Amino acid sequence: MLVSLEIGRLETLFAGAERVAIAVHTHPDGDALGSGIALLEYFRRCRGAEARLLLPDAAPASLDFLMPGDGVIDAARDGDAALAWLASCDLVVCLDMNGFGRAEGLEAPLRANPSRKILIDHHLHPDREAFDLVFSETEISSASELLYQLLLALPGIGSADRLPLQVLTPLLAGMTTDTNNFANSVYPSTLRMASELLAAGVDRDALLDRLYQRYRENRFRAMGACLAERLTITPDGVAYAVLDRLFLEHFALQEGETEGFVNLPLGIAQVRMSLLLREADGHFRVSIRSKEGVSANLLASGAFHGGGHERAAGGKLYFPQDIPAPESAAAYIETVTARFMRNTAPSEPR
Repeated sequence: MLVSLEIGRLETLFAGAERVAIAVHTHPDGDALGSGIALLEYFRRCRGAEARLLLPDAAPASLDFLMPGDGVIDAARDGDAALAWLASCDLVVCLDMNGFGRAEGLEAPLRANPSRKILIDHHLHPDREAFDLVFSETEISSASELLYQLLLALPGIGSADRLPLQVLTPLLAGMTTDTNNFANSVYPSTLRMASELLAAGVDRDALLDRLYQRYRENRFRAMGACLAERLTITPDGVAYAVLDRLFLEHFALQEGETEGFVNLPLGIAQVRMSLLLREADGHFRVSIRSKEGVSANLLASGAFHGGGHERAAGGKLYFPQDIPAPESAAAYIETVTARFMRNTAPSEPR
């Protein structure tokens, strides 16, 4: 619930800002980019402030259509520009991450920055001590929806039609992707937001076309091979697939092209939890999704140095720190998930 005192503080910080640094988590997804771009456009178009969106690393090519012509800095490619903007800004806003650690390469400069700092997030365990103002709500679809509610609550707005489409469209993109196109984490407020954005003129059909109908052929061939060749289902109802470097190179998969793969096994009746591992330098990136009654967050935090939401979480599996080599990933998964599922009360499929 938004408190008027907190909205007043937010308005004061926004009104006093001339140069704003907006930061999102590493490997930015649709919600990180949607909320980040929306806030960037809000400051530039509605406040007349200078702003930059700082990405810890490159955004997926499939989301390039959301990008404005300027104002976004990829810190992995141009770290000097990111550090220079941080050094000159008078306000930092972090979106879609519960603390600076999720920004990885930008963590240290963000943490050391002396400017006022605001957190807007929907994940568990926000690092409240690190920020001057925190808006944290887990019972919400996305950071994009939370940002939308905050913008509406600011003086002089009140309704979606008072915001430009350059703000509203990325907000709908962020909410749509984080709910898997309204398949999970949907609340009454989520549907109200969608309705209000449509009424305000956002072209949802065009947005869905860009989000879900512009993939490369490689992605679909990789998806088929993942299901046919890499998917394992354990007796405990855990589905997992390990996409090693050879698999990724064979299909020439780009960043973001395995997005959504982890959700597919949840369509199988006996599957209660799904894991997807994608190899990177020295580790696997781990995505976890689960059905009601099984905590993806607990498994991520207990076995994969991560966390997230109750039924959608992620983390990392390092080698040789956690496992001797990439080839040991499957055995590790089966061991930790068997132990985890033994301690998880059974639940009936819904």
